[in-house]
Amino acid sequence: MSEPKTPPPTPAGDTYKGWVFKWTNYIKGYQRRWFVLSNGLLSYYRTQAEMGHTCRGTINLATATITVDDACNFVISNGGAQTYHLKASCEVERQRWITALELAKAKAARMQAESDDSGDDFPPNSPRGQVGGAQSLEVQSTLRTLGSKVDDLSTCNDLISKHGSALQRSLSELDSLRLTGEAGDKIRQVMERATLFRITSNAMINACRDFLALAQAHSKRWQKALQAERDQRVRLEETLEQLAKQHNHLERAFKSNNTADSKGSDTAKGEGSDEDDDNEFFDAMEEAPEFITVPADPQFHKSSSNVSGFSSEFCPDDQSLDEQQLTINPESPQSQELEPVRKRRTQIPDKPNYSLNLWSIMKNCIGKELSKIPMPVNFNEPISMLQRLSEDLEYYELLDKAAKCQSSLEQLCYVAAFSVSSYSTTVHRTGKPFNPLLGETYELDRRRESGYRSLCEQVSHHPPAAAHHVFSDRGWILRQEIAVSSKFRGKYLSIMPLGTIHAIFEKSNNHYTWKKVTTTVHNIIVGKLWIDQSGDIDVVNHETGDRCHLKFAPYSYFSRDVARKVTGVVMDKDGKAHYVLSGTWDEKMEFSRVMQSSKGENGTEGKQKTVYQTLKAKELWRKNPLPEGAETMYFFTDLALTLNEPEEGVAPTDSRRRPDQRLMEEGQWDEANAEKQKLEEKQRIVRREREREAANQRTASESEEAVNEDSFTDPSLKSTHQDNYTAQWFKRCEDPATGEFTHIYKGGYWEAKEKGSWESCPEIY
Repeated sequence: MSEPKTPPPTPAGDTYKGWVFKWTNYIKGYQRRWFVLSNGLLSYYRTQAEMGHTCRGTINLATATITVDDACNFVISNGGAQTYHLKASCEVERQRWITALELAKAKAARMQAESDDSGDDFPPNSPRGQVGGAQSLEVQSTLRTLGSKVDDLSTCNDLISKHGSALQRSLSELDSLRLTGEAGDKIRQVMERATLFRITSNAMINACRDFLALAQAHSKRWQKALQAERDQRVRLEETLEQLAKQHNHLERAFKSNNTADSKGSDTAKGEGSDEDDDNEFFDAMEEAPEFITVPADPQFHKSSSNVSGFSSEFCPDDQSLDEQQLTINPESPQSQELEPVRKRRTQIPDKPNYSLNLWSIMKNCIGKELSKIPMPVNFNEPISMLQRLSEDLEYYELLDKAAKCQSSLEQLCYVAAFSVSSYSTTVHRTGKPFNPLLGETYELDRRRESGYRSLCEQVSHHPPAAAHHVFSDRGWILRQEIAVSSKFRGKYLSIMPLGTIHAIFEKSNNHYTWKKVTTTVHNIIVGKLWIDQSGDIDVVNHETGDRCHLKFAPYSYFSRDVARKVTGVVMDKDGKAHYVLSGTWDEKMEFSRVMQSSKGENGTEGKQKTVYQTLKAKELWRKNPLPEGAETMYFFTDLALTLNEPEEGVAPTDSRRRPDQRLMEEGQWDEANAEKQKLEEKQRIVRREREREAANQRTASESEEAVNEDSFTDPSLKSTHQDNYTAQWFKRCEDPATGEFTHIYKGGYWEAKEKGSWESCPEIY
């Protein structure tokens, strides 16, 4: 039942219908419903197919009020228990509905005013179905027509009496003239006929009055009988609906007893409560794919069947993606270092089952920046944001393979897969990482095991920003500065990472950049939390101009595609497609070689889709299984379980040394909350002291400027920041590739670690 685009409401005579979003509750928010406006009644259904048998609600516009909230929202209420909060897709559609509703309301009010008996009015909340309301209005219309005809007869009666009396007077005047002969006979004859006509008219009028009295008496009886039938129908419909709900309960109970708990995330998205407005979810409309892939002609397969890669006839500028390049050479020195030299932990203490009233904390936080909300550790997971950032290296092997590629387009496929793989660890991770303290660091030294060293540092607190630098002995560098912007919307939490990620390969000098997509945490207040990723990623090679556009499809209740779908196309600088990527961000990614492309038919929005003929898809990346018992350990991966493991020789500012985080990991949440408040208050005191020093420096600078007029030409004296904090291991400068100002590693950390010299580190714990 996919509706790619909501059609505008269509009028049909006195009927107006179309899709409108209706507010249901705080769990599901606005849900799309099919509304029908007819005969002064506004009814709604889940789908168009329900119009024949199940109406979800009806409101009588004759007694309703219509108010407009903003550009798209409007409210309809009858002053009682019925209030519809509605939202149109755009301002134009909202105006169409407002116009139609006002016209229908005016017409219904006129019909009600013209009714002779208030008992004939249609009760505003009695009908449950459109058919019963239409029948009732038809009977009322017939009664009103009969009444109007009787009124016409009464008017005619008055006219006949008036004109008859005038005629009688005129004839009497003629008779008084005492005409003789033939004229007198004619006058007497006319008077006799007039008298007969008056008698007949009076008899007809009396009969009409009797008919009117009888019709009025019986109309009361008919109306009562009609109301009784209507009430009986409502009771039958309610009974039927209750039976349907009980049947639905039994079906769900049966399915839940036969469904494995491993499908919990899908259940959180697909199942809801059994109420009318709760067992359906809209979070995004299904979007049509931008391109279509079809198998290539057999001739392309034949031309490449005798070689491990593709024929040079079709890819002269590209090396083949053979199976040997998908694995690491066992004779290489790197493969000999894969066996870890240190046995790392494989489990942490189980997560305690503490209850907490979430709404009591969240209700005062709507619309605020998440980083400025004091949160208890009950919502956290026992790692910091710096450690969570280091989890991007969960699938570092993709960058190792990319460094070996001879072709930049092939290399771009692996880099794109790496950008997707970083989200695979978030599918069950609904806990919030600890906000790092300013100056907090985290090192991840896996040089002897995996060939890389990683360093993160919190370089800004408002807004929160972390710099990350990774160096690998296998020929690549990864660096990024990520600032997080987040908003709590009441129903869901949106997390928008800001900043650019860089991947640089030493051998080819290829420099890739991309940005992260938006993460949304749903069911914040009530229901089971679940996470979705949505948006676009453009992975750009600044050396060659190659580009990969990845699209993360948001979850849609109506979509027939697989959930968490990701698609992408790898193109050269001229826009020619070479590879098509497809998969999901929580399971795997595959790529297919494009052999031929053509323009297909127009899509739903008039855009012409591209059809790619591709070879058989090959797997680029697949998610590693979670460790045993992960559901009791915050759904941590094997790497995440080791991130907070104590290590000797790390900096005193390292996240492993953070006391509140360590207490939470050990299950002492009350003590962790108390320690967290102490650390945050200490950080506020240090920040205020820094701001005071910066203000004194500005005052001194302004005094010097007053003495030396030439100093006014020096812009550096006028741009002193409110906070003079500078990062310890990173330097803020302009990035040569993007032109953005970012923090880049300036060196010195690993040398200080070898010497054990940490005198320059601030005391933050």
